[in-house]
Amino acid sequence: MKRRIAILGSTGSIGCQALDVVRQHPDLFEVDTLTANNSVELLARQAAEFDANNAVICNPARYDELASALSGTSVKTFSGIDSACDLVAGGNVDIVLASMVGFSGLLPTLAAVKAGKIIALANKETLVAAGALVREHHAPILPVDSEHSAIFQCLLAAQGNAVSRIHLTASGGPFRQWTREKIAAATAADALKHPNWNMGAKITIDSATMMNKGFEVIEARWLFDMDADHINVVVHPESIIHSMVEFEDGAVLAQLGHPDMREPIQFALGFPERHSLNNKKLDFATLGSLSFEKPDLERFPALGLAFEALRRGGNIPCALNAANEAAVAAYLAGKISFYGITDIVEKCVLGANFAANPSLDGILATNAEIYAKANELIDAGSD
Repeated sequence: MKRRIAILGSTGSIGCQALDVVRQHPDLFEVDTLTANNSVELLARQAAEFDANNAVICNPARYDELASALSGTSVKTFSGIDSACDLVAGGNVDIVLASMVGFSGLLPTLAAVKAGKIIALANKETLVAAGALVREHHAPILPVDSEHSAIFQCLLAAQGNAVSRIHLTASGGPFRQWTREKIAAATAADALKHPNWNMGAKITIDSATMMNKGFEVIEARWLFDMDADHINVVVHPESIIHSMVEFEDGAVLAQLGHPDMREPIQFALGFPERHSLNNKKLDFATLGSLSFEKPDLERFPALGLAFEALRRGGNIPCALNAANEAAVAAYLAGKISFYGITDIVEKCVLGANFAANPSLDGILATNAEIYAKANELIDAGSD
C-alpha cells in the first residue's frame, strides 16, 4: 500500500523537495494533506498536482484565495493552525513530514505525535523548545535533518553497540573564513549566500550564526538520548560527511553523500527501505580531500549559547529559540547587526524565568514572553 503523507510546510524548501521525492515515486507515496502559512498560489498548485485530499492555509485571512484557487477540484480547503492539527492527527495520514519553519510547527507536530503518527522531523524548533513533551508520547520520530539522518543511519549499522560520542558536522556557513570584524558588518544578503545548501532565509541565517548547529545539538539530545558532553561539533566545509558516531573502542562510522536534502527526506518517508533517487552520486576518484576544523566560538558565539541552554535545560532552550526567531527576523529586516542576533539572544536567555519541567502551557508562555522581550530590546536599540 502507498504511504499517505501529510506535509506541514509544503511550500518551503523541505516541503518542495519532499514533493519531488513523491513525484519520483508515485507508486510508493500519496499526498493526503498539505499546509502553508501564506503561500496560497504555490499551495494550490501543489494540491492540484498531487490530488491532495486537504489543503490548509494557516493564515485564515488568505482562506478565500485558497478556496477560489482550488474550486472545481476535489481538494478540500481549510484554514488555521487548528485545522492543520486535526488533519495530521486524522486516520487518513500514515506519516507526517514536519517542515514548518520555527516555533509555529510545534502544535501540529505535537498533535501528530499524540495521535501516534510516524513523524519525519525537519522542524528542529519542535525538539529545541519542547523536547521532553514530544518524547513523553513515544511516537516514532525519523530525523530529516541531514546530520541527524546520518547519525540515525550510522546507529542502524551499529546494531545496538554503545556509542561514546556523536560528531555533528557543520559547513561553517558563508562566514567560515571571515574575521570577526568583517562578520560584524555583514549584511543579510551576505549571510544568505550559503556555500553548500539551498535553504529558506531563516535557517540560512541560523547557519551563518551557527545557531542552526546549536539547535541540532539540542535535537540530538532528544533524538539519541545523549547529553551535551557526548555531542561534538566539527566544521567540515565540503558537507560530504553528514555526521558520525564514535564507539567505545574508538571506531567511527560516518554517512556520506552530496549536499541534497532529498536523500534524508526520502530515507525518512520510505524507511526502512531504500529506493532509487535521481540525485548526484559520489565519485571518490574526483572528490578530492575532505577537511575538518574546530568551531570558533568567539566568531560564532551562538553555538556556545546553545550548549549552555542545553546544559541548563527546562524551558531555557525554548527561550533560546524564541529570542533567536525575533532577532533573526530583525536582522533580515535590517534593524540590527549580525552580532546583534546573539547579543539579544544572550540577554533574553540570561533573563529568562527558569522552569525545570514546563508544561505545554508553560512552553507557550515562555515563547511569548521571550519573543516579546527580544522585540523590546530590538526596538530600544539594544544592539
